[in-house]
Amino acid sequence: MTPWGWQTERSEGIWRYGAKWYRSIVASFPWITLVLILMMLGMVSGTFTAEKGLLFDLPDTSLKEGETTKLVALVMPMSRETMVFFDDARYILGDDNSVAALREQFAVRTERDEKKTLLVLADRRVAGGELMKLADIAKKGGVKKLLFAEKKGGQTE
Repeated sequence: MTPWGWQTERSEGIWRYGAKWYRSIVASFPWITLVLILMMLGMVSGTFTAEKGLLFDLPDTSLKEGETTKLVALVMPMSRETMVFFDDARYILGDDNSVAALREQFAVRTERDEKKTLLVLADRRVAGGELMKLADIAKKGGVKKLLFAEKKGGQTE
């Protein structure tokens, strides 16, 4: 109260209307809206970021990270053909005799390996069709599982 006997009116704006419990709920609406927007952005943000490349839906495998395999094939594209290096030997995927020799070598090696798993180290320039041809040769040679290696942790050329 002032010395003249009047009291200043404290304006509450739009919050002066309604019951006390209603005013507290209405006052929290901007914060609830902010939380909902942040939740929606968090859910949607994963769909906007994508890596370059092809998406494959690969089947599950019993091999865990860090597990090793004894059968390893390196696939490299050359100027006119695709080369496969397996057991210190070089095979050409376009040559029928070389493909037959590779299939025989797979058969010999899978007899001695209980996992029958082939790790394929392929250069990024190798065509997908060539990898499918190698997978078919390996299957006919007795290989049960194929693993395709990836480059570790963000290394570039």
